[in-house]
Amino acid sequence: MKTSIKYIAVVLLVVFNFSFTQKENDGFAFRDQNNQAFTFGEKLEYRVHYGWINAARITMKVDDTATIVNDRPTYRIVAKGKTNKSFDWMYTVRDHFETYVDSVGMAPLKYFKTVREDNYRDKDLVYYNHETKKLRGLKKDMDMPQYVQDVVSGTYYARTIDFSDAYVGKTYPLDIYLDQKIYNLKFKYLGKETIKSDFGKVKCIKLRPQLVVDRVFKDEDDMTVWVSDDDNRIPIRIQTDIWIGALKVDLNSYSGLKSPFTAKVK
Repeated sequence: MKTSIKYIAVVLLVVFNFSFTQKENDGFAFRDQNNQAFTFGEKLEYRVHYGWINAARITMKVDDTATIVNDRPTYRIVAKGKTNKSFDWMYTVRDHFETYVDSVGMAPLKYFKTVREDNYRDKDLVYYNHETKKLRGLKKDMDMPQYVQDVVSGTYYARTIDFSDAYVGKTYPLDIYLDQKIYNLKFKYLGKETIKSDFGKVKCIKLRPQLVVDRVFKDEDDMTVWVSDDDNRIPIRIQTDIWIGALKVDLNSYSGLKSPFTAKVK
């Protein structure tokens, strides 16, 4: 019986995948979002601190080659988060996210996640049609803003934004799909700051993303992000408060950057 249920589930997933990867109308043209920040093969690794405890690891990897979705080349980006075994007793995380970002428009065409966060479990699979402004999901179909992002693609899209005319307090809109809802969010430019990192001092742009207050975050202003002040716009550090305490996320390894890491202070 269990084998039959698993077989039916696999068949339904294949049918869903086939049915919802329909081509967009030939008359629709994606925006051309200039991307000087990342490319195929980039890999970023982070360590997560909970107070003085080395609690978890995060890896974000762009595939080495393009994946075709709806006849369009995409960046397949995989983000994984995993708590260390020594921290699992307190809070266990085993998260896997995949987003397929159009290589011209910098907007996702497909998104998949499987999440385990302590006793919480969830899976999601979504296809975005930016021409019709429709989102088709395994759980729910929805209207959506054009060029909506998910939590992973939104990070990479934000790296492509030109901050040359930014001033302290300027905000940038960012529509995010998360768990069958659309959130009209924004992030704020806080200026520039040089911080100490695993790679020495790094010149950074300081940003404050608006958060979704939910089972993880207590307040929409509880996160600060420092990204490298160079063409790469690499997230160097993230500090945030969550329901179980304060977290600090630091870059500790990188490879496959598109441009030289010139933000490092020599």
